[in-house]
This record gives sequence, C-alpha cells and structure tokens, in this order.
Amino acid sequence: MTTSTDIPTRHLPFDAERREMYEAACARLDPNRFRDLLVALIDIHSPTGRERPASEFMADYLRGTVGIDARYQPVSEHTGNALGEHRGSGGGSRLLLYAPIDTHIDPEADVPWVGPELRPDMIPRAVVDGDLVIGLGASNPKCMVAGLTEVAHAVVEAGIPLRGDLTIGFAGGGMPVSMSARDNVGMSSGVFHLLTHGAMPDHAVVFKPWWAVYPEEPGMCWFKVSVRGTFGYAGISRGTPGFRSSIVPAATVVQEIEAWLPEYTARNTSGSTLPEGWISAIRSGNPDKPAFPSATTEIFLDVRVNPRTTPADVRHQFARLIDRIRAAHPDFELDWDMYGSLPGGATDPENWIIQSCRRGWEEVEGRPYESTPLLGGQTDGTLIRRLGVPCARIGYPWPPAAAPAELNEGLGGMGVASVGDVMTAARAVVYAVVDTLTRTREELEL
Repeated sequence: MTTSTDIPTRHLPFDAERREMYEAACARLDPNRFRDLLVALIDIHSPTGRERPASEFMADYLRGTVGIDARYQPVSEHTGNALGEHRGSGGGSRLLLYAPIDTHIDPEADVPWVGPELRPDMIPRAVVDGDLVIGLGASNPKCMVAGLTEVAHAVVEAGIPLRGDLTIGFAGGGMPVSMSARDNVGMSSGVFHLLTHGAMPDHAVVFKPWWAVYPEEPGMCWFKVSVRGTFGYAGISRGTPGFRSSIVPAATVVQEIEAWLPEYTARNTSGSTLPEGWISAIRSGNPDKPAFPSATTEIFLDVRVNPRTTPADVRHQFARLIDRIRAAHPDFELDWDMYGSLPGGATDPENWIIQSCRRGWEEVEGRPYESTPLLGGQTDGTLIRRLGVPCARIGYPWPPAAAPAELNEGLGGMGVASVGDVMTAARAVVYAVVDTLTRTREELEL
C-alpha cells in the first residue's frame, strides 16, 4: 500500500453528460432544507447508547421526505441505526455515505466535567444565528448526518441515472467511548452492526469536520494506571509507619506520563496520522468520606494509534514507560492495564474513492489538491477500513471562521456549524457520487 498522502490526484475530467448530471445535482442542494433538518436533529437528544429516537427519525425522513427505501435497524431496545438505499440500473458499485448519529455529552450527567455549566453548544436545543447553527452536536455529528442526507436528496431529486447503488447510513455507538451503563455501546459498535447486517458497500465516504481528503485515521489504546498506597485516616500524623498515600505519588506519575506523550507522538507519526495522547480522567477515594485517604488512585488516558502500528506494539511502548517510572521511583507501587483498543485503518491513496473525493475537492476549490494536514481525530472510518471497505474521509472547515470564540474553547466548535461551509463540502461529495455511481464496475476496477 502506498502510504504517502501527497501523491498527485489522478485526473479524469467529466464528459459533457456527467458534467450536466453534476451541475443538475448541485443545483438541487438546498441550504434552507439542510438547515431545517439540522435544527430538527439537534433537538432530538441522542447520547451514545440512546440514539433510537434520532435514528428512527432519520429512517422516516429518508423514506418519507427524500423518497428512498429506508428502515430503522435496531441494535438493542435503546440504540439503533438508520439505513437507506437508492438503487441504480445495475452493473455499478455500491457507495455508502456514512456518519455517526450519537453525541458525546449528556447534559444531565456531565457537569462539571464539561465545565461549571453547559454552554449553548452543549445543549440539545438548536439556535440559528445567521449562517451558524448552534447546539449539541451541531458540527459533529448532526450536520454530518444532515449534510449527507442533503446530498442524497439532491441526487434523487435531480433524477441522476445511476448505475450503482447509493446507500446512506447513520449509526449509533460512534463516539470514542464505552458506555458501561448502556450495554458498553460506543467505540464503533453501531457501524459494525450496520455493515454486518446488510450495509456492506464497495466504497464508503465518511463526512467529518476538516476540509481535506483523508485515506486513513488512527485507532485508540486506553490505559489505566493504578497507583497503590494504603487506606488511611486524616487524623494520623505524617510519617506514621504503615501509611502510604496513593494520591501524592500519582501526581508524579501524571507528570511522567505527560512528559512521555509528546515523545510517543513524535516517534509514531506517519502518513497523515498524528497520534496524540491525553490523560483524560483521575479517580481516587470517596468524596463522601474525605477523612479516609484512598489506597488506590487511578489514572486513565487515551493514546492514538497510527494505522501502521498495532495496539499490541503501543501496549509494549507503554509498558516500557511504566518500567522507566518504576526505575526512577522505586518506592512507588503501581500496576496498569490496557482496557480498550482499536487498530487504526487506512485505504491506499491510489484507490478510486480517495481519488474521486480529491477530484471533488479540486472541483470545488478550483485548484490542485496539494497535501493532507496531519490529524489525530478518530472516526468510524477506521473500522470501516478495517472491515475491508475502501473509505475516504472528507469534510468542511472546522471550527467555522465565524463561530464565537467562547464556543471554540476545548471542543473547537463541535456544537457550532456553518451552513455555507457544509454546503460547499456537500458539492465535493456530490462529485464523488456522480463520478463513482455512473460507471461500470469494470471502470472502477472492481
């Protein structure tokens, strides 16, 4: 597989007939219709593991408004996917337009972890401010769902004579989480069910923030480090034999891990993947019992994995870090575990769908595609690729240039979407649809 993301785009100009199809479909893209759907989706709360209402809504919308065959695909009582299909005349490929539908914040449970109070971009209630739509998941994932739906709507409405089948899917469980109280939904559980229950395509396009075309994305390794001490009591004197704090040594361990993470990123960066890592949670003791210092302090972190490195190798790298900490601090007692992992995924940049999306990008931008910026964000595209489906990730500028600065802190605008930006990116996806689904399988080298 070619790993360079800076290879030239393979040019294949549209003939007059495909050019007419493309222009006709782009003319049907309706920003007002897109905005209205986005607003409706934001108003349907869909935290990971509780996506059923949003997925049922989208199945009904695809069937009743877009006018294609669609159904709700249950995974459990509370979660499920939406799957629609517009079939072509035959002899072409099957292209899946995909986005997750779940959001990562639960307003009732995540304060103060997301901040002392909920900002407007963290609340499942849409606010329209000119070109911007603000609300929980506005930019990720709700406008991804609405944007791909608008692409399908425009193609269907324009009556484009497709050879191949246009499939559109939205899955729950897409966030990089594992909801232990909700059947461990997350970490691409929904898209796995989607693909293994009828949606497997020849190619896929994942819509996701960032105005570039990505042939690869990282995986994840989740680690827990447990620093051990003894159970104590606040009334005992410092230096009392037999008492060892777990919390104070954990502060040193946190600093050691934090110093190692940039080293890890530099050592493992390759292709278009910048595998970052962050300490995300620390847990110790019982706040109802502050008089009794905890015997264990736990440190949790997410380390990203480039597609050319296995989670097992990352585990080995982390084990060497732990050995280094133990050697530097022989009085510390600690153990560790890798409690979650997902390998990275890559598609050959020479593959048709990557090249087609690049041609779409160039069509919209009016200039050659030069390079793909390094990125560490993970999507369901990782698992789609791992299941053998060539997949391109393409999206829109992020965060929106006009977004209020206070809504770009931390999450960088995940709850702020620009209608104009998404509609611009939608034209590139329309290009890939026409480019791919008006050709025979032989032309696509399938």
